[in-house]
Amino acid sequence: MEEYMLPCLNKKFFGVECFGCGMQRALALIFKGEFVQAFYMYPAIYTLILLVVLITINAFKNNKLLSKINTTLAVVNAIIIICSFIIKTFFNQ
Repeated sequence: MEEYMLPCLNKKFFGVECFGCGMQRALALIFKGEFVQAFYMYPAIYTLILLVVLITINAFKNNKLLSKINTTLAVVNAIIIICSFIIKTFFNQ
């Protein structure tokens, strides 16, 4: 599976990781059963999976409460992704 992963063009051309760097590898780690390592690779992976599941459910069963949960979870995901990007970029040696 790893040989079919897409390279990060941002990292390749500019030398800086993007906000999504590590997501593919974290998903591969989940499929291997390495759940803790997947979290360390990309901390937002589990909340993103939950968000995709809830958005899919909401697509078939439109519910106002579920829509509010999706919006809140999307904001939480954005915060996690931005914070992990800042930590990886500026504080990780």
